[in-house]
Formats: sequence, C-alpha cells, structure tokens
Amino acid sequence: MRTWRVFLAVLPGLAGAQVPDGFEPIFNGRNLAGWYMSLTNHHGDTNEWRVFGSALVGQQDRPGNGGILLTDETFSDFEIYLEIKPDFGCDGGLFLRSNSSGQAYQVMLDYLPGGNVGGVYGEGLKGLQAKRSEGWEEAWKKDGWNALRARVRGEVPRIEVWLNGKRIVDFQDSENRLPAGAREGSVALQVHGGDRCKPGLEHRFRRLAVRDLSTGESADR
Repeated sequence: MRTWRVFLAVLPGLAGAQVPDGFEPIFNGRNLAGWYMSLTNHHGDTNEWRVFGSALVGQQDRPGNGGILLTDETFSDFEIYLEIKPDFGCDGGLFLRSNSSGQAYQVMLDYLPGGNVGGVYGEGLKGLQAKRSEGWEEAWKKDGWNALRARVRGEVPRIEVWLNGKRIVDFQDSENRLPAGAREGSVALQVHGGDRCKPGLEHRFRRLAVRDLSTGESADR
C-alpha cells in the first residue's frame, strides 16, 4: 500500500524549483532514501546509482550489467512527473506498478538509434504488443532536461504519457497483465542490461513526484 514519505516540495540545489501543484516528491535530491535496488531482475545488479547535482544518476557498472531501482512505496492509480536527461545511446525505462523483479508496464526511455521515448511496453509481461509514442522527436530537447508525465489508471490499465507538455501516448490495455492481476506496485527506474547501453553512458532523473489518483480526484489536467 502507498505510505507517503514527506519530502520538501522545494528540492535542494535546484534554485527553488518546484514539482507541479498536487504532486508529492518521491526523491529528495540528496540520497537514495526511499529507494532500493532489485537483485532479482534480469537486467543486472549495477551498483552505479548515485545522486549528483540533485539528480539521480544510473549507469552500467561493467559491460552488460544494468539494473533497476525501485521505490519502497507502492502505488495504484497515479500520475508521475519527472525530468530526464539521458546520454544518447542509453536504453532505459520508467516502470509503473512494478514488482521487485521488474515485471511492470514500462514507459520506454530508449534514447538510441531507432529508439522510442514515451512508448508503452510490457516488461516481463505476456502478450502486450509495444505501443510506440508519436511525435516525441519534435518535443524532445536534445541538450536539456525533458519533462515527462505518465498516468496509469484502472484495474485494466490505461496509460497516458506527455513529453514537455505534448501528449504522445494514450494506451488502453485489453486486460491486466501484471502477475496475479496486481493492482499496484512500485515506481522503478531502469538501466538496460546487455549491449543496449554501456558503462560511462548516464541516465539522469530529477524532480520525481507523484499525484495520487486513487481517491477519485479529477485527473483531467
């Protein structure tokens, strides 16, 4: 169940920057409190997760060894806001309703040749055909931070994704494909294992915050 940690809305080191109204930070900008590393996912167990310049940074610690970092809290119907700045050549992901092994609905953060940012993929889920985002390249800022919002709702998940204010995905699954029909799970950040990334290429995340939608609050904004 969701058990909120209380963080300041104004994040340290970000010149007074604030997360959007109605969102609660899940990363404090100082350390990895509230997060844990998976030892059971198939991407690896990289130890290269750190906080630098108030951003959460992940990378492979040796060739082929990626991994995922998960929140202690779990969430059901929610919206997440974060800002991302990956190096080109990085394959990563934002996992929604993830278990500790990384089975989840994934928002793809595949910033590499032929990749896709913002599409929906079933990480470790059966029968889900990937839904690629449309128009993400036009919205993408190559040399800056990019604001990503993802919303997941429903027993049978509906997932919407916005990049820098532009909606690039509206996906409705036909069934709940999570193990045992799970209705909630962690938020997770992925550094892809194998040859779709390599040591030295960094995935950067900051201003991670969530808005609870399970209480019936309107999400039409």
